[in-house]
Amino acid sequence: MSAKGGHHVSDTDSDITVGPEDSDVTTESPHKSPVKLPSLSKRRSEVHEISESEEESEEYFILKGTSKGKGKSSLFNSLKSTSEQNESKSLVKQSNKSSETLTKLKSQEKTTKSSSECFSKSLDNRTKPSSETLTKSIDKKTKLSLETLTKSHDKRTKPSSESLTKSSEKKTKSFTEIENWLDKIDSSPEAEKVDIKKRFDSPVEKGKHSDYKPSPSSGLKRKQTVLLEEEKKTVSRKKPPCQYGSKCYRKNPSHLQEFSHPDDKQQTSGSLSGRTSQESPPRKKPKISITGPRSPDQVYSEGQPYSFFLTKVHGIQNQYNQVLAMDIKDILSPIMGTLQASCQFNYMFEIPWLMKQYPEQFRSKPLLLVHGFTAGNKTALEIEATKYSNIKFCQARLEMIYGTHHTKMMILLYEEGMRVVIHTSNLVERDWYQKTQGMWISPLFPKLKKEENKSNYSRGDSPTNFKKDLLDYIGSYKAYQLKDWQQNIADHDMSSAKVVIIGSSPGRHMAENKHKFGHMRLRKVLNTHGPQKDFVKSWPVIGQYSSIGSLGATKDAWLATEFLQSLATVEGSSCVPLASINLKLIFPTKDNVRCSLEGYPAGASIPYSINVAKKQTYLTSFFHHWISKGRGRSRAMPHIKSYCRPSPSSQEVAWFLVTSANLSKAAWGALEKKGSQLMIRSYELGVLFLPKFFGSKKTIPVSSDINDADKLLLPYDLPLKPYQKEDSPWIWDIAYKELPDCNGNMWCPS
Repeated sequence: MSAKGGHHVSDTDSDITVGPEDSDVTTESPHKSPVKLPSLSKRRSEVHEISESEEESEEYFILKGTSKGKGKSSLFNSLKSTSEQNESKSLVKQSNKSSETLTKLKSQEKTTKSSSECFSKSLDNRTKPSSETLTKSIDKKTKLSLETLTKSHDKRTKPSSESLTKSSEKKTKSFTEIENWLDKIDSSPEAEKVDIKKRFDSPVEKGKHSDYKPSPSSGLKRKQTVLLEEEKKTVSRKKPPCQYGSKCYRKNPSHLQEFSHPDDKQQTSGSLSGRTSQESPPRKKPKISITGPRSPDQVYSEGQPYSFFLTKVHGIQNQYNQVLAMDIKDILSPIMGTLQASCQFNYMFEIPWLMKQYPEQFRSKPLLLVHGFTAGNKTALEIEATKYSNIKFCQARLEMIYGTHHTKMMILLYEEGMRVVIHTSNLVERDWYQKTQGMWISPLFPKLKKEENKSNYSRGDSPTNFKKDLLDYIGSYKAYQLKDWQQNIADHDMSSAKVVIIGSSPGRHMAENKHKFGHMRLRKVLNTHGPQKDFVKSWPVIGQYSSIGSLGATKDAWLATEFLQSLATVEGSSCVPLASINLKLIFPTKDNVRCSLEGYPAGASIPYSINVAKKQTYLTSFFHHWISKGRGRSRAMPHIKSYCRPSPSSQEVAWFLVTSANLSKAAWGALEKKGSQLMIRSYELGVLFLPKFFGSKKTIPVSSDINDADKLLLPYDLPLKPYQKEDSPWIWDIAYKELPDCNGNMWCPS
């Protein structure tokens, strides 16, 4: 396998062809034509839910396990007989009749109004017996016995003399109505599998239960226990394991009945010991429920207020693509807005593929591509677009050697307003396939109403100066093709933006312009809106990127001095003792790349050359592994670039930045002439998240667990794992023949 030529710049994206796809993903390679992307797996749909209303009392769950025919009538007659026996026993106590009279009473099947009302009361608390009948047939001892029986049947039913009197006027249910109700219960699938009569009449079954007694007063409780145990055994025999195991958060009763979970045994034992569902510890429930594919506007809504998303990755578990993840087709979907025109800033383009990502009704809309190609690459790009009459180009001027147009931004003009997307992906298929990419998607900015004698350029800005900074950045291109887009931006209200733009523009920036771009721009913003010095003095700084440029022979040449000084800036001061700042850098190891979804070809987008690496071996002491278990992307190699300042507990950050800028002087700039000017080679763009603009005074809560989607979800796991002695960073221009990658390939660059 060999790497193609092209612009060999150490801090830019590579243009190498990706090899075979992951062996676990049954799809064709993204570089074969036609491309057939794998469809996302669908979750099992929920068939039904059991209501938790008051009507579904304990009787429902007990009786729904009865069988048809004999099972129902057996249970009915058994409960009916139990009620009559209780009344007969009470009458025997009052009249002191002989045992012979008691035997006769037990054999009789009298259906009196009093017995009907007593039975109805024990079965349904909505049916109350007549007070007059109770007065004639039941004395105080009988009432006490009835209360004891009722409590054993339904804990929620607590009859008293007052409640019995008040309920005397209510209409009672007949046995015929109850039988009809039991017929409905018999329709459940579980009812056909249980023969209640045989279950109760079996002497073996009676011997199994230690609480079995021949007295009628304990009969109902015993039958309830048998029914509950029978139902649990019937359900447990057919439960397949839930695919999410102990991580399953769903509480739907139908799901819990259909699938088994590791903690089912513990919950069952708790239930048998008398614990109610309210007393059991609740499962951790995420803020976002994963119930299947959702529309782009739903995903966008769930991502607020931070509006930070990762791209979807093919070949990972579907659940990780359903939480705060969007594809390019989602961004361009008609649901997000009725497109009128669009402008795409990027480094690399595959025009035929890009046009297919637009909905068919938008493919003829005006499209401006802003690029940095020259000579043959520029000609090839224009030839690729000849069949699309709606495409026009804007070439970004690159006056500095080794500079690139590395910015990745979409400006989408709708009938309803405008949206800005600042992201990290090239407009090529492989960048949206099996890599970890990030994006910030703006709110829908409405169009400003015209006001006389007022320029739209000064209206509709946010507290973060998003509109002004965006116009300043685009203005740095000095391109006539962007004039219309500058006007479009000016005509929209961007006051709802909560992020700060951090951009880079080529040139030597002096005086007041020195703080407009690059790391000096970040330094200025943190100086104004950053964290307090004492609050973050022990907090580390993290840098995560996909490319490394030449940083100098020692760490003090640029990385641990000038650059770290900007990253460590606090409110009111950029002069902090750098020796106390712990700088941590995330960069994939060679084994991270070898075992990735793409295998070794993933390393073509992680350029770090052997010649540069040999000159800065000190970097290894700063390196940490790429691990993203919480987002399911440990094997999706990062093309995202992000920087942040997390707390020692890893639960919050003082700020977070997602950007196109890699770890290089070309991207961030380097001070010259004793710090009087900043020299930048490339165009870059990113957005900075600061607590004060999200309603927090000091920090932003963070996590990488998709169950914590109400927080800002980082693309990687915290705390970080440092390199060990056996670990080495990925180098893209040396051969790897010792071990094949996950697809069986070796890496032999030319």
